[in-house]
Amino acid sequence: MSKQDFVPADISNICRERTSRRKRISSYDRSGGNDDRIYVKPGETCTFAQLEGRGLITHIWITIGNQDMPDEFEKYNMRKIYLQFYWDGEESPSVQAPLGDFFGMGHGITKNFVSEPLQMSPQGGRGLNCWFPMPFEKGAKLTVTNECFSTLIFYFYVDYEELDELPEDMLRFHAKWNRELPTAGKSEQEFPSHREWCFGGKNTTGDDNYVLLEAEGKGHYVGCNINIHNLCTNALWDWPGEGDDMIFVDGEVWPPNLHGTGTEDYVNMAWCPQEEYCAPYHGLILGGKDNWKGKITYYRYHIKDPIMFRKSIRVTIEHGHNNNRSDDWSSTAYWYQTEPHKAFTEILPVEKRLPVDEGEFQWDGKITENN
Repeated sequence: MSKQDFVPADISNICRERTSRRKRISSYDRSGGNDDRIYVKPGETCTFAQLEGRGLITHIWITIGNQDMPDEFEKYNMRKIYLQFYWDGEESPSVQAPLGDFFGMGHGITKNFVSEPLQMSPQGGRGLNCWFPMPFEKGAKLTVTNECFSTLIFYFYVDYEELDELPEDMLRFHAKWNRELPTAGKSEQEFPSHREWCFGGKNTTGDDNYVLLEAEGKGHYVGCNINIHNLCTNALWDWPGEGDDMIFVDGEVWPPNLHGTGTEDYVNMAWCPQEEYCAPYHGLILGGKDNWKGKITYYRYHIKDPIMFRKSIRVTIEHGHNNNRSDDWSSTAYWYQTEPHKAFTEILPVEKRLPVDEGEFQWDGKITENN
């Protein structure tokens, strides 16, 4: 099969003949009844899709509930449940992220939004959709782990194309969640003024930046969602951004070729936005409260402008200018690469994945999940 023989379907080529076979695995009731879900007990990992041979996953839809349990009891269940996907018999997952974060929205919640690769659909964002194509040559395994207090009710579709051959240049899909609570910032008391804390100092290495992705191999980075919980308690101007994005490709040193100008600039917005906005490749799903307090969620997907790497990539962004701020940052990065990939560390335990409620931050340690 040549490189041009098979491409994922889109509006530009949907009229072309396709010789692959459409397949689906779903949670439908095999008895013919209406119990169209699977049940995952607390602490259990369930393989919900085991695909054989070669193919291309083109769409995943999921929605959940908690059996005999009001939603308020299982608050933040989107962080208590996590996904792991494996390609071609690998032992280390290529996808590892809490359920909500994988589908584009952090903080353990759902919210209606629309992008091209990821969407949360009504009611209340609880219809989770992913359109990232995911090729495999020797099978695929998709698992869900339930760390809720109660049994998970799990509905799903996994739509895929079964192929006779897979083009040799098909890279494997990867996604990895990261969190740092709090980011290693500096105290305002170290600076002569609040303005100096917000804008002072110079970052000429990028060493202490928040890490969105660190990968080895050959491939391309295709974007991320970024979730920030502003932990500052003062009433002064409290924008948690000003952090430049710095993307180091193939062992670059500072300044990298891909060096940006600020947090909102990287996600293609401007002037400290709070107005919620969703476009195909960039958006602000959650705008925060007055004076940028509370929780914020951005996304930037490099679908039209993937960032290629031949040996390695390190995608970073400052947490406040010069990494001066100490906030709760989490993110999910998405990329394609050759295998084998750099093995993931185990996901943080559930108590260290949960969001911090407003006014409750008293953490005296540090939560870090490195790629």
